[in-house]
Amino acid sequence: MMDRTEAWNLLCEFTQSDSLRKHALAVEACLRAYAEKLGGDKDTWSVVGLLHDFDYERYPQAPDHPLEGSKILRQRGYPDEIIQSILSHADYMNVPRETPLQKALYACDELAGFITAVTLVRPNKSLAEVEVQSVKKKFKDKAFARTVNREDIFRGAAELGVDLDTHIATCLEAMRGIAPELGLEGKTPDGSPG
Repeated sequence: MMDRTEAWNLLCEFTQSDSLRKHALAVEACLRAYAEKLGGDKDTWSVVGLLHDFDYERYPQAPDHPLEGSKILRQRGYPDEIIQSILSHADYMNVPRETPLQKALYACDELAGFITAVTLVRPNKSLAEVEVQSVKKKFKDKAFARTVNREDIFRGAAELGVDLDTHIATCLEAMRGIAPELGLEGKTPDGSPG
C-alpha cells in the first residue's frame, strides 16, 4: 500500500502551485472524514485525496487530466483502486462511480474548492467564520467562484447518499481541522495568522 508521505512527495513533484497543493489537502481532509463515517481505509482515501489532481498543472486539458496522471500512477505501482477512483472524479472519463471512495471523491472535490473560496472572502479569512448557510447562500451567486460547478456538488451529495447540509457540515468540520495548513485559520487585527 502506498503511504501518505509518498503521495505527498508525488504531489509536490508534479504540483508547484500552493493553491493546488492546499486544494489537495482540503480534499484529503474531507475524504478522511468520510472514510471514518463510511468505514473506508483512511490511508487509501488520503492518498486519493492528495493525488486526485496531482497531474493538473502539467496536463490541464481534458482528457489529459486525469488520464496522463493515471499512467504515471500505474508506472509507479499504485493500486487500481486508487487509479480508478481518481479517473472517476472526471465525468468526461466515463468511469462509473461505484464505490464509496469514488462517490466521496466526486462529492468532496468541488465542494472543498467552494468552501475555500467562501472562506477567502470572509473578513478574517477563517474557516471558523464559515457556516453551512453561508456556503449555501453563495451557491446562488452565479458570479461568485464561477468555475465551481454547483451541479457537481449537488449531484455528488446525492450520489453519496447524504443531504446537502450534512455534506457541507462534514467537509467544513474536516477542513477546520487543518485550517493552518490551508492558510484559512484567520488573521489577527495586525494581519498575522490567527
